[in-house]
Amino acid sequence: MNPVESERRVLSGMRPSGRLHLGHYHGVLKNWTKLQHTYECFFSIVDWHALTTEYDEVGNISGHVMDMAIDWLSAGVSPSSSTMFIQSQVPEHAELHLLLSMICPLSWLERLPTYKEAQEQQRGKDLSTYGFLGYPLLQAADILLYRAGVVPVGGDQQAHVEFARDVARRFNHLYGREPGFEEKAEAAIIKLGKKPAKLYNKLRQAYQEQGDVEALDTARALLKELQNITIGDKERLFGYLEGGGKVLLPEPQSLLSDTSRLAGLDGGKMSKANSNAIYLCDSPDAIEDKIKRMPTDPARVHRSDPGSPQNCPVWPLHEIYSDTSTCAWAAEGCKSASIGCLECKGPLIEAVQLDLQPLQLRAAEYRDNPDLVRHILAEGADRARVEARETLAEVRSAMGINYR
Repeated sequence: MNPVESERRVLSGMRPSGRLHLGHYHGVLKNWTKLQHTYECFFSIVDWHALTTEYDEVGNISGHVMDMAIDWLSAGVSPSSSTMFIQSQVPEHAELHLLLSMICPLSWLERLPTYKEAQEQQRGKDLSTYGFLGYPLLQAADILLYRAGVVPVGGDQQAHVEFARDVARRFNHLYGREPGFEEKAEAAIIKLGKKPAKLYNKLRQAYQEQGDVEALDTARALLKELQNITIGDKERLFGYLEGGGKVLLPEPQSLLSDTSRLAGLDGGKMSKANSNAIYLCDSPDAIEDKIKRMPTDPARVHRSDPGSPQNCPVWPLHEIYSDTSTCAWAAEGCKSASIGCLECKGPLIEAVQLDLQPLQLRAAEYRDNPDLVRHILAEGADRARVEARETLAEVRSAMGINYR
């Protein structure tokens, strides 16, 4: 797979740690359901990642995996439009992780800000394990195994995609320099034909000497369209464009979500750990109870006290679920104290219940047919393994351990 083709491939995943909530739905799943129709998407339930912190509490992982698969399907992730699978059912993830560990400097893992942050968040748990230290490298292997060019992430996960790029760059530098690379690349240029070869050289020179990114994009598009050269020569020419070697593992790029993080019921980050979440499987009664108990603007001590929507944890939910007229009514009613907080929450409760109803109906159908869910995941793993094996064949060959 060349870099241009990899730009159309997406890899993303989630750790199975329990039922999904509205934060997952609006922050991740809605984005996935859009991406699956414009990109080639691989969505992985990363159960090995769960073991990096929950290695001593493994009893719930398999149940969490099934719950997550059902939540994905009910939210609109389609097995016919994307490939969804369980990480551990594609053992090539582990092999690539092992091979990349041979070239990954220890200091790269130790300097990642998320390493120390996660340790702080999980005080009291012994995380002095290689699995925990090395999970960013496993995450890099997840991405690079499918040569995915696009990784949808929130801002707090960008460092991990940058780390994956560093690993890919180091791998390509070490192993993409095949013997006689430049001579083979120059020979491949001649095979393009007189006019394409002249254009390729002109664009390569413009990028390498002037930093012209448009020239690089144009050259990549040129190579993508050419049918008269081998895959090996095409990959050499992609690498030669940037002055490097043969591109074995394309460098992934972050695709930042345009959805802001959904606040929890207490105004903090919505999460299971904070006990402040509305789950996709919550009953209408549970949704009503949770929203009614939400704190509001602390300035509204009495019913007659005016408030400010911007200081109220309920307001972000109104902005997502309520129409323009309801938002205007709630904002004005809060500022003028013409409505009480429970009255303000009424239409929001109905809107959340209504929005989740079709998801819950679909989820019930999948829960009643677990064999179908397992079949979808197994088929996804089979499709994923086809791509994974192709990548590993090239990686093994580049590292000199391909004996077949």
